[in-house]
Amino acid sequence: MAKAIQKITLNQAENIPFDKLFLSQKNVRRVKNGVSIEDLANDIALRGLLQSLNVRPEKKDGEETGRFEVPAGGRRFGALQLLIKRKEMAKTAPTPCIVNRSDTTSMEDDSLAENVHRENLHPLDQFRAFKALSDQGLGVEEIAARYLVSVNTVNHRLKLADVSPKLLALYEKGEIKIDQLDVFAISPDHKRQEQVWKRVAGTNMEDAYYIRRILTETTVRSDDRRAIYVGEEAYEAAGGVVLRDLVEPEHGNWFQDAALLEQLVFDKLKVDAEAVRAEGWKWVEAAISFSYGHTSGMRRIYPEPQEMSEEEIKRYDAVKTEYDALDAKYAEMEDGDEEIENKIEQLSAELGAFDDRPSVYDPAQKAIAGAFITLAANGQLQIDAGFVRPEDEPRVEADDDDEQAAGGDRETSNDDDNDDSGSVVVNGRPVNGTSEAADEPEEEGIKPLPDRLVFDLTAQKTLALRNALAGDVDTAFVAALHALVLQVFYRQTKDTCLEMTMVSNNFGQVQGLAETPWAKEIAERHEAWDKDMPDSDKLWEFLLGLDEASRKALFAHCASLSLNAVAEPWNKRPRAIVHADTLAATLGFDMVEAGWSPTVDNYLGRVTKARIVQAVREARGEDSAQLIDHMKKDLMAREAARLLADSGWLPEPLRLDVVDIAAEVADAPASEDQDEAALADESAELPAFLADAVDEAAEALAAAE
Repeated sequence: MAKAIQKITLNQAENIPFDKLFLSQKNVRRVKNGVSIEDLANDIALRGLLQSLNVRPEKKDGEETGRFEVPAGGRRFGALQLLIKRKEMAKTAPTPCIVNRSDTTSMEDDSLAENVHRENLHPLDQFRAFKALSDQGLGVEEIAARYLVSVNTVNHRLKLADVSPKLLALYEKGEIKIDQLDVFAISPDHKRQEQVWKRVAGTNMEDAYYIRRILTETTVRSDDRRAIYVGEEAYEAAGGVVLRDLVEPEHGNWFQDAALLEQLVFDKLKVDAEAVRAEGWKWVEAAISFSYGHTSGMRRIYPEPQEMSEEEIKRYDAVKTEYDALDAKYAEMEDGDEEIENKIEQLSAELGAFDDRPSVYDPAQKAIAGAFITLAANGQLQIDAGFVRPEDEPRVEADDDDEQAAGGDRETSNDDDNDDSGSVVVNGRPVNGTSEAADEPEEEGIKPLPDRLVFDLTAQKTLALRNALAGDVDTAFVAALHALVLQVFYRQTKDTCLEMTMVSNNFGQVQGLAETPWAKEIAERHEAWDKDMPDSDKLWEFLLGLDEASRKALFAHCASLSLNAVAEPWNKRPRAIVHADTLAATLGFDMVEAGWSPTVDNYLGRVTKARIVQAVREARGEDSAQLIDHMKKDLMAREAARLLADSGWLPEPLRLDVVDIAAEVADAPASEDQDEAALADESAELPAFLADAVDEAAEALAAAE
């Protein structure tokens, strides 16, 4: 006969008056954790008691006393006590309880089992539950209040619930992590989400950062100048979609439709350009951005203070007379007079208003000049007006030779313009702001820097060095004298008055150069001098009339614009580069002190991973290099930028290296048109006064080190 299986008898549920219950001291929960008693009481008041208390009958001499001890459910017991204290529940209210009369386990055992044998809700179930409550009509604020979370948390979880069902299924299986799911929530396009996951799944590109980059690679960041200029409201009104990162708000938002955004930019620029042209300019050219030096070869006109009317002149004379009289009277007074002081201050302010009259352009000059309209880095409209193209200059009577010379100049100017044919930048930089260098396969060892990167870095060095040279008049004179002596003693020069050719390269092909602090400072200084320039036939008298300090400052500015320390792959110029470093040493110039530091855009995003690791190793040591050597390219570049900040590290093209010029030339390959005799002339001994200048430069560098 088969043995009967022992069946389990479950503990019975009873409704016990609350005043017959008391909290057991054998409850294992001692540390406060999770929802507070007050919050739990509020929730019970809303929905009632969802889980019964676990109780045991109190016994004395083996008999039940009618009271019950609560070993499990202490927080619920405390919440019910609070409701009674607040008079929201009667103290005799029947309370659902599970009564355990078995001696198989102890009260401590029951308390521990209730707290341990439970499993938290899977996050996906919570996302879906929040979504269900939202669909039932509960507002975000009400859901947040009921479940004691922030409004942002509810919004975040509702966004996660809207991720592609296929990706949610993978998350449920543990094949996608929560941080990856967070990033997918940025895009509302389920198909796009699934395409991106298919692209990265099973590869080494599953990091949340890389997924975010792919999802937003065809978008425009909300802090981009174009996005700021158009505005989020206008973009969305035109049907554009804004992607918002609720998990990491510091990443900002993205405008999903880059083509629509650019069209809105051009439409708005067109309207703004028409408004500017209506002011009387001959032409207006508008673009998102222009390359550095786009105004090269153009003359600029400036507004003059508006002339005063006869009534204003009379008023000015009267105020000036009264001011001078009161000022003289006040100077002779032994004691101050507050009334006179106030009157003098009032008259001074009125005179200042006359001096600060608005400046206006001559209508006749505006008729031959134009304006450039572009977007500043902060997204505001930037108008640079008063530029006269060479072909719009008033014609004067000239003989045939002059006309031929002028024609040659115009041809040269046009050639320069053709060189800068890309100055009207329509698309600007890549819309997602990513670096130019992709995560390319790495080769062993350190490869040479790309020629284009060397060119861009040394173009920045050139502008910064130009700016430094303009601030040191004596060195600027020596630099110009050096150029003159080289041409007088070693080379044949062209037929010019001083037999010295002035050349200034604009480096317009270097993206973002116009935004550097050195370019802005040079442009401001140039504009200040340009405003003071007279007509060309009065220039000689103007220069003679300058005081010595002003004449030197103007000379330093002009000489600095001819400086060129750019290393070009087709024109190595070893002697010129060495001379530039010698000149920099004489100035005490350093790119770090000038404000340059490595960023993702200007260096780290444009070199290989081996170069990035090498830079961190040189600046911060091997330990720091090991922190990033396993990272993906983009993440590595960003982290390296943080590590290199304020380190003083510079890439090779920006470092100064003052060496012997003759030795440098001896090591450099000779060009095809250079014979042995010419090379011997080039390396001939310099005159004593120039040799002394070079020695002083070397001594200055040694002292600086």
